[in-house]
Amino acid sequence: MFKKILIANRGEIALRIQRACRELGIKAVMVYSEADREAKYIKLADESVCIGPAASAHSYLNMPAIISAAEVTDAEAIHPGYGFLSENADFAERVEKSGFKFIGPSPDSIRTMGDKVSAKQTMIKAGVPCVPGSEGALPDDPAFIKRTAKQVGYPVIIKAAGGGGGRGMRVVHTEAALLHAVQTTKAEAGAAFGNPEVYMEKFLQNPRHIEIQIMADQHKNAVWLGERDCSMQRRHQKVIEEAPAPGIPRKLIERIGERCVAAVKKIGYRGAGTFEFLYENGEFYFIEMNTRVQVEHPVTEWITGIDIVRTQIMVAAGEKLPFAQRDIELKGHSIECRINAEDPYKFTPSPGRITTWHTPGGPGVRVDSHIYANYFVPPNYDSMIGKIIVHGDTREQALARMRTALAETVVEGINTNIALHRELMVDAKFMDGGTNIHYLEEWLSKRVR
Repeated sequence: MFKKILIANRGEIALRIQRACRELGIKAVMVYSEADREAKYIKLADESVCIGPAASAHSYLNMPAIISAAEVTDAEAIHPGYGFLSENADFAERVEKSGFKFIGPSPDSIRTMGDKVSAKQTMIKAGVPCVPGSEGALPDDPAFIKRTAKQVGYPVIIKAAGGGGGRGMRVVHTEAALLHAVQTTKAEAGAAFGNPEVYMEKFLQNPRHIEIQIMADQHKNAVWLGERDCSMQRRHQKVIEEAPAPGIPRKLIERIGERCVAAVKKIGYRGAGTFEFLYENGEFYFIEMNTRVQVEHPVTEWITGIDIVRTQIMVAAGEKLPFAQRDIELKGHSIECRINAEDPYKFTPSPGRITTWHTPGGPGVRVDSHIYANYFVPPNYDSMIGKIIVHGDTREQALARMRTALAETVVEGINTNIALHRELMVDAKFMDGGTNIHYLEEWLSKRVR
């Protein structure tokens, strides 16, 4: 097992990884930008290193600074968390070449699964069902593009091969709008991701967003840890996640979970990963794989009893998975609400000083957050300041516990989206379960303040 790990991230995930390190008896080195000097996890760290100014490009995305911090502190491994450099194959490669262990999959796996075109081709070969669309990146041939769209059937969606986080996507309903959409998405993809390649898929009308959590070691062992329903989204950004997915037959879930395990074994994957699917009319369609720990990992941890971050570290250290598929048993239901520093109606970011911070408690309630009273939320990063996660024996009990938890939560000094979550927890259709990925957007369009 490692003696010292450098955590190359910030916010709640940095604190989450630090806690896992403490449990394993590992010293944690925290890197931070000047904007995060007062963060809780910096105060709790065994060692900390400032790696640059507030701007991500000069701190959390600064590969030489992070690797230098690992060198000067004698860390043995680097955990990238999520976001920032977590799915950057070049970073993983530089980490390994510098003599450290990257706590995640191999650079080759990240490259294969990080590019949406190669990921889709790999999954087709592995027998994982994919959304109908172009077999690879779209060429510059207008006739080919039009012919492909006609074969797939409108509406289609144009996606950036190197995209992610809900960016680099454009829905096209008619042939007249097709070529302009392709060119615009290419230009955006080149600017945002450094890769102008785009591909085409059938745009499913009312799908749900279902994901399968997997974990694999370097000894050819792999398991899937149930599914999550992440359909409550705004602008492709997840707002609420839950596990298991309500209303989907277990046989269908088990079949797709087994295919995901077969796929990771085929590509020699190691570590945590998530297969994301669209689910419509009883069919699953692969859309992408995230080669890192997910924001929503706590709901899976709660229904399985498995610590995903701890297992990530153990696997990276070369240990075998401490459980087999037959040991995975799903118990109860878990729901997560992402708490963002933003206006609950306009969704404008709300950085600033938190004057009051009171978190909920009680049976089946967990809060993952790096926030404390008098903490200053910087304007430089993602607006998420924490997550409230609940667990119950049934979905109904989990919903009741979330309503209570949200009612107990007090955040003053800045705006948060807690009011939005309180409304959604009593929405009849959400309470019934099984809403599609467009439901929240439609709900928000009709919402009266």
